[in-house]
Amino acid sequence: MKFSIQRASFIKYLNDVQRAISSKTTIDILTGLKMDLSKDALTLTGSNSDISIETIISIADDNAALQIEQEGAVVLPARFFSEIVKKLPEQTMTIEINERFQATITSGSAEFTINGLNAEEYPHLPEIDSKDQLTVPGDILKQVISQTVIAVSNQESRPILTGIHLVIKNGELLAVATDSHRLSQRIIKLSGADDAFYDVIIPGKSLSELSKMISDSDENIEIQISENQALFILGNTSFYTRLLEGKYPDTERLIPKVSEITVDFNAVELLQSIERASLLSHEGRNNVVKLAINPSAQSVVLSGNTPEVGNVEEELHFKNLEGSELEISFNPDYMKDALRSFGQSEITIAFTQPLRPFTIVPTEDKDNFVQLITPVRTF
Repeated sequence: MKFSIQRASFIKYLNDVQRAISSKTTIDILTGLKMDLSKDALTLTGSNSDISIETIISIADDNAALQIEQEGAVVLPARFFSEIVKKLPEQTMTIEINERFQATITSGSAEFTINGLNAEEYPHLPEIDSKDQLTVPGDILKQVISQTVIAVSNQESRPILTGIHLVIKNGELLAVATDSHRLSQRIIKLSGADDAFYDVIIPGKSLSELSKMISDSDENIEIQISENQALFILGNTSFYTRLLEGKYPDTERLIPKVSEITVDFNAVELLQSIERASLLSHEGRNNVVKLAINPSAQSVVLSGNTPEVGNVEEELHFKNLEGSELEISFNPDYMKDALRSFGQSEITIAFTQPLRPFTIVPTEDKDNFVQLITPVRTF
């Protein structure tokens, strides 16, 4: 096996595949990068059992300038190999593999030799037996992931909550995540998916990695779903992820249908106020801030009392306020995550009671995006 390639282009492809490679795996060969060289392309593969990423570098890719001399396949130690490639001196590099799977990497006057493994021992990629496929604009999918992944659980005690629940039916995609303290739900319309029906749970960590790979040039992403795997195709790159088994909780009943108090804010202004309040709350044992709403006085006051450090109080600017008086306490970090997901939007926060969850929605589109936060009992 022997080829030469433009180093900068190779590193870009390598970085994507490395997202799937972990040094903490029970299968030693999965700490390696698989390279498979055919007569017209170089295929890079990485996997950690949960996700697998395969990308194809074609000889037609002018940026890569791939020159193939001899076909073959090998698995090289990923972390070590990557460090070498990134530090090579010239713009091009050549890799040659001998019959003992030993790799010689040359660039300019630098030459490295590292030991590889037989590619035939590398596990096969999952087979997706689905004949149906969906197409979602890349920027929309990236946005949906970022808006919902913030609410997935990090606790393996309830593994089902470490995933994002995706339901596709009636031409809509519903994505929802909750860690039982907060919830995020987003609905988008899908073109050409009127007859499709899927109900799957994808690990939040998998979708976070996928989101990082979606670039502005990925206009459409193809999705295929089988019984226990999902495949996302981004141009020349295929991203496989396992699905979580089990039934996701009925989250629809958690979202209040009516409210006693509503307040309209600018998301950025409110976020800045919460960030100021959390400067003190993070120093205390209880990371909590309080909101006092007084419609008759048309005032909303944010405060935090941290006995170990001090206290903070700020009167908030709002666009509109309706309802009755209320005092409610919450975790400011949950609130900051939620507010960031709205960008520059105007938002409406709807409250019911001091110990009941409250919702945050974009003022202009209240039906398709909601963040929910559970208050904190402070007495």
